[in-house]
Amino acid sequence: MKFTDWLRPGIKVKRWILFGIMGLLLILTGLVDFVQHGIYNNYYKAFWVLLNFMGIFVIYISITQSMKSIIGLINKGYINVKLDSKKLETLIYEKRLLIKGAKIVVIGGGTGLSTMLRGLKYYTSNITAIVTVADDGGGSGDLREDLGILPPGDIRNCILALADTEPLMEELLQYRFPDGKLKNQSFGNLFLAAMDGISSTFEEAVQKMSSVLAVTGKVLPVTLDNMVLKAKLKNGSIVMGESTIGQEAIKQKSPIERLFIEPEDAKAVDEAIKAIREADAIILGPGSLYTSVIPNILVKDIGAALKRSSAVKIYVSNIMTQPGETDGYDVADHIKAIHKHIDGEIIDYVMVNNGKIGDDLEEKYKNEGSNLVEINKDNISKLGVEMVEGDFVKIKDGYIRHDAENLASMLIETIMDRKLFYDKKKIVEYFYLSERLKQNKRNRE
Repeated sequence: MKFTDWLRPGIKVKRWILFGIMGLLLILTGLVDFVQHGIYNNYYKAFWVLLNFMGIFVIYISITQSMKSIIGLINKGYINVKLDSKKLETLIYEKRLLIKGAKIVVIGGGTGLSTMLRGLKYYTSNITAIVTVADDGGGSGDLREDLGILPPGDIRNCILALADTEPLMEELLQYRFPDGKLKNQSFGNLFLAAMDGISSTFEEAVQKMSSVLAVTGKVLPVTLDNMVLKAKLKNGSIVMGESTIGQEAIKQKSPIERLFIEPEDAKAVDEAIKAIREADAIILGPGSLYTSVIPNILVKDIGAALKRSSAVKIYVSNIMTQPGETDGYDVADHIKAIHKHIDGEIIDYVMVNNGKIGDDLEEKYKNEGSNLVEINKDNISKLGVEMVEGDFVKIKDGYIRHDAENLASMLIETIMDRKLFYDKKKIVEYFYLSERLKQNKRNRE
């Protein structure tokens, strides 16, 4: 509306503005008289209080009635107010669902974990990502060696996956220097290294970076100790270093028999143990079985907490086998490896991919020594693990990745049906999540 439109009769706004001015004048009259004469008897004191009360009451009536009139004008279309329904939905959704959503702990590392987190954050903000710190290769390995900090790469990726940032900021933090002394080093790693420099612990540095980037949930290193990953191959040789285990297994033509960490008594981060204890669901993977998932459960406190937890425990199986790590493995073999290293049977459900990939892409992966992970339902059933199938394949830049949306929706459905449905305190969240899943399904169709 133009300014002149507000002067037209029947708008029902001018009268309430004038009414409010009258209330303000009542308060000012009382204030001026008080300054000039003071309070000289109880009758005047009562009159002064009444005058101020009337003034405040008149202003209150003025404001409420003005708002009603303006809302009426909006409803009739005289005032054009555009609301971004998507942003409004997001605001309500975050306040009501995300904050009260299911408590989910994800354990792992690598690209697979960060991909899954991008999908999960739309269903709950109660996400805790427990990330391996065994990486000793690439830019993370260089910083680990040069600065003595824990490897930041996997943690950086998880922070960005859960962050509410502009695309330009994410592009900046993922940028890798092409030349010079910083060649192949990402800006995000350097950012986290700088945070570590001004923090008392690496955990505090991660929390500060998470705060700066408005992260949904928490990202935690599994331990603050300088953890080194070792593997014993079936030929008896010992291989040290996360980045060399797969290579040596291929070179020596001997599969991995068992993993170890040094120090053996590496202490888990306290918040990680607390998150596992309070979780509704715990998700292991996706990611490299031997170098991203299992290293976390080798931290004794984490393994013990997983065994004690009453949360529903889900393993997200990889789509493809990994050369040097899981050659010839089917889904059941992945689960057996986890149970072997934690010395117990903890997996309740396994998410397996039944989607197809193109023949050309499958041939490309075969040439690199990687194949689709076979399901073998009977083998899974013998382990007492329930299988949940879905098409989780997404092709990105010529590589096979998990489809974040499909995987997250299937995980949430599983958690709802197997956990929240039986918890009376979570029944509201159950129906709220159900509506969210239906809406996402409609959006994809």
